[in-house]
Amino acid sequence: MQNLPITLYCAAQVREMDRIAIQERGIPGFELMSRAGNEVFQCIKQHWPNARSVTVFCCSGNNAGDGYIIAGLALAAGLKVCVYALSEPEKLNGDALLAYRKYSEADGTVIPFQAGQVIDADVLVDALLGIGLDRPVTGLYAEAIQIINTHSSPVVAVDIPSGLNADTGNVMGCAVKADCTVTFIGLKQGLFTGQAAEYCGEICYAQLAVPDDVFSGFKAAATRVVKTRLLRRDRCAHKGNCGHVLIVGGDLGYSGAARMAGEAALRVGAGLVSIATRAEHSRLMNLNRPELMCHGAETSAQLAALLEKVDVVVLGPGLGQSDWAIRLFNAAISSEKPMVIDADGLNRLANARAAKPNWILTPHPGEAARLLNCSTADIQQDRFAAASSIQANYGGVAILKGAGTLIASEHQLAVSNTGNPGMASGGMGDVLAGAIAGLLAQGLSLQDAAQQGVYNHGLAADLAAEKDGERGLLASDLMPYLRRLVNG
Repeated sequence: MQNLPITLYCAAQVREMDRIAIQERGIPGFELMSRAGNEVFQCIKQHWPNARSVTVFCCSGNNAGDGYIIAGLALAAGLKVCVYALSEPEKLNGDALLAYRKYSEADGTVIPFQAGQVIDADVLVDALLGIGLDRPVTGLYAEAIQIINTHSSPVVAVDIPSGLNADTGNVMGCAVKADCTVTFIGLKQGLFTGQAAEYCGEICYAQLAVPDDVFSGFKAAATRVVKTRLLRRDRCAHKGNCGHVLIVGGDLGYSGAARMAGEAALRVGAGLVSIATRAEHSRLMNLNRPELMCHGAETSAQLAALLEKVDVVVLGPGLGQSDWAIRLFNAAISSEKPMVIDADGLNRLANARAAKPNWILTPHPGEAARLLNCSTADIQQDRFAAASSIQANYGGVAILKGAGTLIASEHQLAVSNTGNPGMASGGMGDVLAGAIAGLLAQGLSLQDAAQQGVYNHGLAADLAAEKDGERGLLASDLMPYLRRLVNG
């Protein structure tokens, strides 16, 4: 897979970059269009070298121009080519019109698209709608997308799958499901979160030889998380140098959550891990993981005594909503210790409405909706805005879990694209919370612990799925891979 840039931009920023490249750097618009079309055609040749026919779907605007360039290159290479046009090509403007005319002069075939059309091609190219889409896709455009999505041949999307919002990653009514998306100039943030994972396929990037200084005038809207190596441990290190994590949770019937969070903290390198839990659980929770130190904590005073001895707190795994949970929650958040809050800790926080600079919140969309007093649909409508809003309201670092997990700190918004659908099983969030706390205890900043915890957690799941498949993946299956990753 291609190494992608780490900087992500919103659609308006990329459009401005395009304008600067043409108007201020003197790159002809048709030259940029030709470069874009060539990048897509090279992608087709690389991914499907045996393809003998290509069908291109074009509408209006510069995306159509890219499509006609691609069609012309395929035609020149001896492939059977057909363009289905959803708007009259003679009504195109500027560079797109020029691209169409060059294709037409080469005796290229253009057929007006009609609903129910039967398509015969080895590869389909989606050059319908670009990054400026601002309304749901309907009518003939929706019909074309349906035909593309039900066809058996692979699909390449030009810049972005038609129907996908370039800023949020949400589907605008309907969208093309591509096997590969070739995106240009700047990576659009919407390609990396929301519903994008289902629609983009492999993402390939082409800068189109736009000068680097064009990008320097823009602050990235977000960044992609990449793996960073942990510092080598001092040869004289002992457990006291590696941090002490306290897990607070495990109400009656939910002991497993606290147990998994504790082991995850150990597996990423925490020196010591204690668990404050129900007295009934404290004698049993570490039977198969004796390295965990388990304590019955039924009162605020008992928890306060444990809090004094630790460096980092995880509040919430299996905490529940009982009076016991409320007592421990109130005692824990009154502490000044750095903290990771998850699960029922977040549900209690939604009522408390407290804010602190030294905690990491780890909600899934439902918990995020409770934190912001809105619906889950509102959260998913713009995940970037939701993550930023949680951080602004509650302080610290806010993680919004899901496909394309977002990590919002005060001055940076990041997205991690490790992980897979096999993680849709109980306990994954508990492992994540423990892993983040274990990194935090070893001296990583809140931002770095959150980003690397999310990244390694998802990558551990990818490695486990690669070995035995996604379906049936358990949270505890990640443990050996977490250890491998923090040592790699």
